[in-house]
Amino acid sequence: CPDQPLCPTSPAAASARSFQIDFERDCFRKDGAPFRYVSGSVHYARVPRPAWRDRLLRLYMAGLNAVQVYVPWNYHEPQPGVYEFTGDRDVEAFLDLAAELGLLVILRPGPYICAEWEMGGLPAWLLWKADIILRSSDPAYLAAVDAWLHVLLPKIKPRLYQHGGNIISVQVENEYGSYYACDLSYLQHLLGTFRALLGPEVLLFTTDGAQMEELRCGTLQGLYATIDFGPDSNVTEAFGAQRHIEPRGPLVNSEYYTGWLDYWGGPHASTSATLVAQGLTSMLQLGANVNMYMFHGGTNFAYWSGADFKDQYKPVTTSYDYDAPLSEAGDPTEKLFAIRTVISKVLSLTGGGALPSLFLQYADLLDVLDVLSPSGPIQSQFPLIFEAVKQAHGFMLYRTQLPRDILTPATLSAPPRSVCDRGYVMLQKVRYQGTLERDGQTELRVKGKAGDTLDVLLENMGRISFGANFSDFKGLLGNLSLDSRPLSKWLIYPLAIDAAIQQGWPHAALPKSSCRGRAGPAFYTGTFETPDIAWDTFVKFPGWSKGQLWINGFNLGRYWPHQGPQQTLFVPGSILHVGCPNNITVLELEGAPPNPFLLFLDQPLFNRTLSHSPLDKE
Repeated sequence: CPDQPLCPTSPAAASARSFQIDFERDCFRKDGAPFRYVSGSVHYARVPRPAWRDRLLRLYMAGLNAVQVYVPWNYHEPQPGVYEFTGDRDVEAFLDLAAELGLLVILRPGPYICAEWEMGGLPAWLLWKADIILRSSDPAYLAAVDAWLHVLLPKIKPRLYQHGGNIISVQVENEYGSYYACDLSYLQHLLGTFRALLGPEVLLFTTDGAQMEELRCGTLQGLYATIDFGPDSNVTEAFGAQRHIEPRGPLVNSEYYTGWLDYWGGPHASTSATLVAQGLTSMLQLGANVNMYMFHGGTNFAYWSGADFKDQYKPVTTSYDYDAPLSEAGDPTEKLFAIRTVISKVLSLTGGGALPSLFLQYADLLDVLDVLSPSGPIQSQFPLIFEAVKQAHGFMLYRTQLPRDILTPATLSAPPRSVCDRGYVMLQKVRYQGTLERDGQTELRVKGKAGDTLDVLLENMGRISFGANFSDFKGLLGNLSLDSRPLSKWLIYPLAIDAAIQQGWPHAALPKSSCRGRAGPAFYTGTFETPDIAWDTFVKFPGWSKGQLWINGFNLGRYWPHQGPQQTLFVPGSILHVGCPNNITVLELEGAPPNPFLLFLDQPLFNRTLSHSPLDKE
């Protein structure tokens, strides 16, 4: 088996197609012949659909013969029973495109995927039942999972290799051994559902870290156990852990880490191209099957970036560049050339472009609540969380009034970790007071008169996607107090910012006038034109603080240059217009520079954080 050459799918008749494990020769067999794969992870949800072909073709030209694909449940079922499988969410089109290009597929449909994706791919609406136990045999959770799998897996079944498609294996759950529950009856339930919906022939597998405790809780009889580890691990020891669970069968590293993710406030992760190539060489010499995670990382557009919890909350950056062989914009890197040398294939190269700077105009967020929350506010004696009003992502505004005159500054405070995840505080709509943070500042000093309006804009920075604490509710989880006296009589505005922008606001209407240069949440708008060709590009934010960017209604994600390390946002050329103006909208949360403008560059910028932060600590 180790000597079997790497090759794309053969044109064998569907009736003769098979993909199985040969336990005697410790390898896979495809159509009866010994086979192994070298694969790379590409997440269609992190790549605009017009770029899918380019990214997959580059993976193929680098010598890989398979692509590993996650399916994020929450990306396709944003509300219970409401399914989205069109446009960028057309997973079937992505799988068919991979087949067209001669690539096999290793599918990872979850239901939990981690992937540093919002809530690990689980829908936020699961938390509407506050006592739900996620990733367990909880009947409420299993009912939602089963309903989802009965929608997804029938789309997958015709694309299985045995049925003439290109999907050679399907993962059940993901790294379950790292989860506290260790509920093997849950895995058994999933195994039964997958078998019932996909049939008896499909190869089902699990993936876990190369530690015995993880493998003990993450594996199950009937699911082939694979492992994951990076280039800094001892290859022999890691595969020895797999051999303890699977004494015979192919060696498989389902996640060979080519790089790592970035957190806001931390350094930009980087991994030596030489080290990655050496680890790949070692595994191939052992005859192992390898999937590179990531081959191309892409971008956490909109609100899809997740978070970790390692002693404290660590939100993931908008960029998912991952220091991968193919950059966030799809450009080849030194690492790709090193990998190509190892697997001896040819790589094609293309270029990129740049755009000029852009100046913007502005309107306060508080002046346009009628547009952003057209149904008006919800009245409540005390704050309600996002899940209580069935808002999954983005922002909500909490409004109350000062109960008395405060002539000398009083302490506005929140209980520990009750602000999820950042609150931007304003008085009388014009006086920006500062921020309250989940793992940072929880008090501000304020003063004013009885009846003055107190506004707190709450930002969801992404739900935790790994670890035990999955019930990551958002919003104000506890009441705010003024000198230890609880505030009451709240008006809560769920903000549908994306819907307003996609419907043409603010470019279809004149922005409401505001004083330029005031701190606090505000919108900046403008237009720009591209050259004759709309290239992929990156936008930089000189002097800006933190916020969200939309171009032509497409949400490009969060920027936070002061926190770093990411200094730019990726702009796919596919969302730009040629020959007519492009609309750009920025929601700046803390304060733009006096003369706000943006720069468009032909490459991304990453650096170490510009200020020290608790997020720097592991």
